[in-house]
Amino acid sequence: MQKAVVVALGALAILAVVEPSVAAALTAQVASTTETAMTAWRAAVLGIIEGVTEYVPISSTGHLLVASDLLGLGSSKADRGAADTYAIAIQFGAILAVAGLFWKRFRDMILGIFGKSAGGRHLLILLIVAFAPAAVLGFLLDDKIKEVLFSSWTIVFAWFVGGVLILGLERAGKIPHRGEPAEPGRDRLLEITVRQAFIIGLIQCIALWPGTSRSLAAILGALLVGVSMGAAVEFSFLLGFVTLSAASSYAVLKHGDEMVSQFGVVNPLIGLLFAFLAAVISIKWLVTYLQQHSLAIFGWYRIVIAGITAGLIITGALNV
Repeated sequence: MQKAVVVALGALAILAVVEPSVAAALTAQVASTTETAMTAWRAAVLGIIEGVTEYVPISSTGHLLVASDLLGLGSSKADRGAADTYAIAIQFGAILAVAGLFWKRFRDMILGIFGKSAGGRHLLILLIVAFAPAAVLGFLLDDKIKEVLFSSWTIVFAWFVGGVLILGLERAGKIPHRGEPAEPGRDRLLEITVRQAFIIGLIQCIALWPGTSRSLAAILGALLVGVSMGAAVEFSFLLGFVTLSAASSYAVLKHGDEMVSQFGVVNPLIGLLFAFLAAVISIKWLVTYLQQHSLAIFGWYRIVIAGITAGLIITGALNV
């Protein structure tokens, strides 16, 4: 099994930053299982996994749930709420990464509120419209989703289906094989219509199923309604900022005391810092990569990681 992990992830060298995280998780699993408290290195590992996977279409939630189990965190129902909240809390690191990298967009949206930027106002409206469906559905079904869908096998299924979907849509010519060259003076992001934004928002609701990937749903949704690759990716980043900010704030307000009681304050901050740094690198890499390549690598990765996770479940290394 260890050889399978090394070979599979080695073949996907473009995502090599994920491999140390997986290796660390596997090492923790075969190490002493009596030490299950959050430590600085566990916090750093989870932060890196969050930052690398949040905006790449491979599902941060799926990776964090599996990694948390392998690290021995939240193995009981009593601890699960704190572990889930911790995983959501460190998303603030990824949120800050988008705020820092795309600060000009946020500046324009603020100016748009005061009528000083038509483009900023249009973009703000697009994000509100796209965010609304998932916000309503997530609020109404939050507890039910956690009760029914948060398991290793549902994640494996979502990973596999998402991978097949990417490869199938690309093969059918429904999504582009690479990004488009930049055109001076043209801002494709602002060409997105309110109708397109709403459809993207509806499709993003599918990502409430753990393992699907919010970024995958947003990017594919945008591509399927005619948005260019570059604009689709950037819109997914900005929509992620809004969606993650709301979800993280809600979770911390609801279960933050449980998280602090079990994991303290320092370790979540360590996870947040590493998530921020990893997200900055991940976002910059994704933008550059998709200018010359397709989404296919993520389709193959999802299928491979689904197979690896299924093997861990069957061998008993991962609890269902």
